Amino acid sequence: MYKLGAYNQDDRMSDLVCDNYPVLLVMSRFGIALGFGDKSIGEVCRENGVHTGTFLAVVNLLLNEGEAEEYRGDISVGALLGYLHNSHDYFLHFRLPAIRRNLLGAIDCGGEDIAIAIFRFFDEYVAEVQKHMRYEESTVFPYVNALLRGERPAGYSIAVFRKRHDQVEAKLTELKNILIKYYPASGSNELNSVLFDIFTCEQDLASHNYIEDYLFVPAIQELERKIEETR
Repeated sequence: MYKLGAYNQDDRMSDLVCDNYPVLLVMSRFGIALGFGDKSIGEVCRENGVHTGTFLAVVNLLLNEGEAEEYRGDISVGALLGYLHNSHDYFLHFRLPAIRRNLLGAIDCGGEDIAIAIFRFFDEYVAEVQKHMRYEESTVFPYVNALLRGERPAGYSIAVFRKRHDQVEAKLTELKNILIKYYPASGSNELNSVLFDIFTCEQDLASHNYIEDYLFVPAIQELERKIEETR
């Protein structure tokens, strides 16, 4: 039975997962393993060393339960940072390489121009995603870690990140359209499976960016403000 309204720490984790299977991705990015029986969300989070409020904020926002402002008061920046880092690792080292492997199995690479264009476009897209996420890993996340130590590095603020934060998932839409409109597949199962992966990856990237824009950035702005007040 599907729950009406937002989830809270007293709801069972198994109910959350069974009602909303995409939450499995959120769990793995917080480092929560399966095998939790009938324990509540709060119990499972505490046993795994996960900040419950941050987990619930991410879950409920991705399920369209409430507005981001409702959850910002109970956010651990450190927990959110870990979640975003693990998300990057998932996209760069698992999801996107898996889609490329499946594309190789679904596309006839016998020299047709359209097949060559598909792989060139996909590889260029992956390069853009890598650039986007590596900037966050090399610049944004170290800056945030400095803030968490009470330091305020000069010459940078989260406003810089917010201004240049492009929506990388939009490029997947173009690849999806090329496959649907222009590639004459001889068989449909393999290609349709890849398309399904692209659709879900596109949605997953959009959700990732939403969490960054509406939870992460405001949390860092508040952290910056508090540090400035102590000076």
